Amino acid sequence: MDGYTPAQAAALTGLPLSAVHKAIDSRLIRPRTTRSGASVRRLLTKEQLIFLQLEAEGLRLLPLETRREIAACLRKVPAADRMPVGSGTALRVEIKPARRKVESGLKQLGRMEQMVVRDPDIMCGTPVFKGTRIPVDLVADMLAQGATPDEILEGYPTLDREKLSLAPLYMRAF
Repeated sequence: MDGYTPAQAAALTGLPLSAVHKAIDSRLIRPRTTRSGASVRRLLTKEQLIFLQLEAEGLRLLPLETRREIAACLRKVPAADRMPVGSGTALRVEIKPARRKVESGLKQLGRMEQMVVRDPDIMCGTPVFKGTRIPVDLVADMLAQGATPDEILEGYPTLDREKLSLAPLYMRAF
């Protein structure tokens, strides 16, 4: 994928979408922008997703200037496993666990994109699971309302547990 939208970043990291936009607006991260007609899209890199994962795990408790410094270090040395905070050695940020979490989320995102199709000829373009007419949002809503995976699979035998587990993430990301 060329870049990730703020909604995808929020879904992958667990941050609220407003927190992702705040990180962008306060220039902690600087996404690439693309224009298509009148609409502008902001696309984030994998390194920016890792920074947002660190934000979700508590980095946002640090002062803004310290967070900017960490974001800049992550841009300069994207492969770093850890980095010191400030000029001292008392506090370090562990990046490797956040990187692993983001990479795992990106794999899930890739699987979701392979399992879901949006076709104007199928249910007016509503995202459905490939090879079915079962809307992804229907499954995500059923799970949110307390339906168990077994109940859903009983009603929709063409689905599997992986599709059920990815439906809520797909709805948050897209």
